[in-house]
Amino acid sequence: MSPNLRIAFRFLTAKKRAMFMSLACTILGVGLFIVTQATTSGFEKIFTDTLLGINGAIRIEDRIQDTMTSMAAAGSADFFIANRDGVKYIEGIEEPQRLAEAVREFPNVIGVSAVVRGNVQFTSSFKAEDAQVLGINVEDHVRVSKLAEQITGGDLDNFRSATGGALVGRVLADRLQLTVGDSFSVAARGQSRRLKVSAIFETGYREVDKSNVYVLLPEARSLLQRPSGASYLQVGLRDPARAPLDAQRMKEILQHDAKPWQEREKTWLEVFRALSLSTGITVSVFTLIASLAMFNTLAMIVIEKTKDIAILRSMGYERRDITRIFLWQAGIVLAIGAVVGAAFGRGVTWLVGQMPLHITGIFKTDRFIVIVDPNHYLAAIATAVVMVMIASLIPARRAARLEPGDIVRGTAQ
Repeated sequence: MSPNLRIAFRFLTAKKRAMFMSLACTILGVGLFIVTQATTSGFEKIFTDTLLGINGAIRIEDRIQDTMTSMAAAGSADFFIANRDGVKYIEGIEEPQRLAEAVREFPNVIGVSAVVRGNVQFTSSFKAEDAQVLGINVEDHVRVSKLAEQITGGDLDNFRSATGGALVGRVLADRLQLTVGDSFSVAARGQSRRLKVSAIFETGYREVDKSNVYVLLPEARSLLQRPSGASYLQVGLRDPARAPLDAQRMKEILQHDAKPWQEREKTWLEVFRALSLSTGITVSVFTLIASLAMFNTLAMIVIEKTKDIAILRSMGYERRDITRIFLWQAGIVLAIGAVVGAAFGRGVTWLVGQMPLHITGIFKTDRFIVIVDPNHYLAAIATAVVMVMIASLIPARRAARLEPGDIVRGTAQ
């Protein structure tokens, strides 16, 4: 142990109560920062997993056709149009099979599903509800969604093999009082037919569960009178975080509008980021209190230990040595606070993760969702280090400016 560290420890033990308060606030600041970030990130992750399980990472729709304005701009080296006025969007996918084959050539793509979508009215013996029918190929769609995991009643294999079968959302099934095996009427474009509930699914996202009904692709084409084409392509990615980059490349190469999930759900993602920031700022109050307590404690030590500082200076200690002694005191509190605070945060995070919590609406969960992320620990410790060390620097520099002669004469400031 270096002499500076030994002296810092001796000074530190002279103010046990004050240092304990600063240490306790540091532990609480670090621990609660970790807990709040773990829960906020956990709910954000389950929300994004829910969305990816429903709509995939990228949705490709609407062919891009250059207008005369955009073509004229492209022919000029000095003039460029970057807004939507120079582009015309043609609704839907004209050749879904060829486009899907091209999309599969992208290295990050794990699957592509062509979807035919249309608004219809469903009628049971109980009541009628407006909803939308989605025509899919089951094998393709389970690669780009979590449809197989979302089945809560019935059998996906039965839907795959049955004629006139349908997958009905849980909320819609409850509103129509339908169970597996029941039949209902669906009307669209002036025609009506009977379908049978092959299975019931539940995503946890209420708006989807009360409006979506899946049928086989040929059934949807017949019902919606759309013998060719598709409404959109749903794309699954190995790394969903790369969706914006992949979507931009697809848009440029395939000349179809491609929207990544980050763009589709930008509003919700901003809400979660705002919650994460606000909770981080709130719990950082404990760290701020720790820094103020450290400032007050070190300032008192400077006043009470002026004679000791004079002796150290007369023994040959330089100003930087005195500064280091006082910074070492803050460093000791920070080191203990960071280690204990991280352990405290990890323990509380585990306990929170065991607490029951029933939520449905934008996602479904029966308990608190938490994420153990090393970045949360680093951010919590970094916040404590910055606040406490800045607060400790002022009294440390004041102690370094004390001169032995001034202290003897009683004129030290």
